[in-house]
Parts: sequence; structure tokens; C-alpha cells
Amino acid sequence: MADPMRIRAQVTGDKATVRVLMSHEMESGQRKDSAGKLVPAMHITEVTATHNGKVVMTADWGPAVSKNPFLQFVVKGAKAGDKIGVTWKDTKGDTRTDEATAS
Repeated sequence: MADPMRIRAQVTGDKATVRVLMSHEMESGQRKDSAGKLVPAMHITEVTATHNGKVVMTADWGPAVSKNPFLQFVVKGAKAGDKIGVTWKDTKGDTRTDEATAS
């Protein structure tokens, strides 16, 4: 698998705009392979974001989210140098975590 995530956090005033690109194949469970068999569902189910270790956002996702999803959100009270972390978990039980420093 390629890099699980690319995170950028840009501070403006007292807010950080966080942009996350997640590498994940995302299968809905409705597509058939060349043999006509259903490809099992495999998608991100949970996303959690932290600001200096404190949870600031959680999301529950389903099979309708696209391959390699992009997520953007704003964290109030952030300043340059703060740590922004993102963790996701998928239907196979795989978990990926990455962290960026706000600038």
C-alpha cells in the first residue's frame, strides 16, 4: 500500500485548516470480479482526528465513500507548531495513523 495518508494543516488566525488525503482502495461489496464473484466490501469505517492528543473530530463512514478519499476540516484554537493527528480503521481491521505539524 502507498502512503496511508498525506496531512497538511495550515494555520490562519486561531484556526487550522486540515486537509487529509487517505490512500485506500475502498470496495463497496457490490462489484463483481472477472469470474463473476462479488468482491468483498473493504472500506474505511472510522476516522478520528486529534489536536495535540485531544480528539476533535470523529466520523463513521460507509461503502459509499470514494477510493482514496479526501477530508478537510477546521480546528479552532490551533497555532503553528501544534500536532494534528488522523487515524482511520477499515472493515478488515487495518488501522493507519499519521501526524502533521500545523504551520
